[in-house]
Amino acid sequence: MTATKPVAPMGNAPRPKAKQGWIAGVKEYLDSRAGLDYLMLRIIIFLLIGIGVIMVFSSSMATSYVQSTGVWADAIRQTLMVCLGLFMFWLALRLRPSLVRKLVPWVLLLSFVLLIAVLIPGIGTGREEVGSQSWIIIGPASIQPSELARVAIGLYGATALADKVHKGFGLKDPFTMYSLIAAAMMGLIMAQGDVGMAASFAVVVIFTLFFAGVNWIAIALIGALGVVATIALFVGGGFRSHRFHTYFDALRGNFLDTQGTGFQSYQGYLSLADGGLTGVGIGQSRAKWFYLPEAKNDYIFAIVGEELGLLGGALVILLFALLGFFGIRTALRAQSQFQALMAATLTAGVVGQAFFNIGYVVGLLPMTGVQLPMISAGGTSAIITIASMGLLANVARHEPMQISAMQNYGRPLFDRIFNIPEPDPIDGAAKPGRHGAASRRAASRTTAQLTAERASETGAGRNTEREVLQRSHNRRAAADGTEQRGVDGRRAGYNRDNVRYTEGRRGDTRRARDAEREKRFGQAVTDNRRPREKR
Repeated sequence: MTATKPVAPMGNAPRPKAKQGWIAGVKEYLDSRAGLDYLMLRIIIFLLIGIGVIMVFSSSMATSYVQSTGVWADAIRQTLMVCLGLFMFWLALRLRPSLVRKLVPWVLLLSFVLLIAVLIPGIGTGREEVGSQSWIIIGPASIQPSELARVAIGLYGATALADKVHKGFGLKDPFTMYSLIAAAMMGLIMAQGDVGMAASFAVVVIFTLFFAGVNWIAIALIGALGVVATIALFVGGGFRSHRFHTYFDALRGNFLDTQGTGFQSYQGYLSLADGGLTGVGIGQSRAKWFYLPEAKNDYIFAIVGEELGLLGGALVILLFALLGFFGIRTALRAQSQFQALMAATLTAGVVGQAFFNIGYVVGLLPMTGVQLPMISAGGTSAIITIASMGLLANVARHEPMQISAMQNYGRPLFDRIFNIPEPDPIDGAAKPGRHGAASRRAASRTTAQLTAERASETGAGRNTEREVLQRSHNRRAAADGTEQRGVDGRRAGYNRDNVRYTEGRRGDTRRARDAEREKRFGQAVTDNRRPREKR
């Protein structure tokens, strides 16, 4: 018996699909998981905070003992700051995006006042070893205004540039005004001598302009001006010039002055080298015993590498990389452009500062003195950073797929335990733009007109009436640019990814999805669900 050859497909017969690559498979899996961004952001943030508290406990023992305040004094203080930061994280999760938008001008004004106040003699203070005057001492607490300014400029950019089009460089152009305000704030930060925080600030501004749709040539020009200004400060002589020369010497492995300006960098390299692959163990670092200055602050990553080894340092880098990935993914899937810009800028500020810190500890960047977010010891910086991560997680809660999942299956366990309300699908939507008059006319239609419109489009029947009423709501939403209240007084949100309307009850959601699918593809959707009982 002879084998028959396979028959080739004829005409327009469908061909079998090519095997999907693993990258496309991972992307499809991530896109299909509702609430993944919100879950992963919380896991990453809490892991970084936990690692930070442990490492501050370990790295601060020596300095606390010498200061006669107890071995755990600095660690307990850091724990209290982290607890306050987690409380602010919880508050940020509860805030509505519309309320955040209203508070932004006041946060920007406060940051401006603090940036000016820190330059006034007698109010602002600094540390000679870092060469900057960036702190305001209020009783036992110290405030670093540039930390608040970095968050404020990102929130202001999200508010001012959302749903705007760049048309020129006049004073009435929102992009021009944003650039001028950002330049003024960056000038105040540079006047403090804090080059590292100025670099983090510049990263936030560039990401804001990029996500707002500004021409990349203009962004490149702004970035080039920032690089030139930074180089001018470094080579202008004095403290920063020594740092610049030390950086090039360390980059070449030329440690001629290990007891001078290169002492801190050299000790940081020794700490990383002592850690090996798995580290010497938590609490067993030798560099923290006054060999490495700022072991609990700027150079805490060196202690991480010494006590946890290459694997521990790689874990910290991976966590910050994942924070950047899921933060930008949240921005791309956000409910509105305001929330997208807010997520992108908050992510860029924290992740950019983290890699500035890690970069100068391992010798790839000049030393700038910025802290490692959520890991280094700090007071107000820890509170502000953790609170900003709460705003980022809040944007993830307002993703359309996350709202749909909450309406269908209820709030996650974390939200129920900490009493975080369900996000409103209508809150945070775009404001009416040039079509504002049309939206007001559409919203002013009476109930009688809507009833007449329903009667003219279709006959009787409860399900058909529901569909027509939903379409009339959609017309009003299209003219207004915002989502409207759903049928029967329940909240309804439009899910852009799945092209369906989600309502408060699971059964209504399934019927709305099936009706939409039948309308689009011209085929009825059949399954084993029991039909709806007639009333």
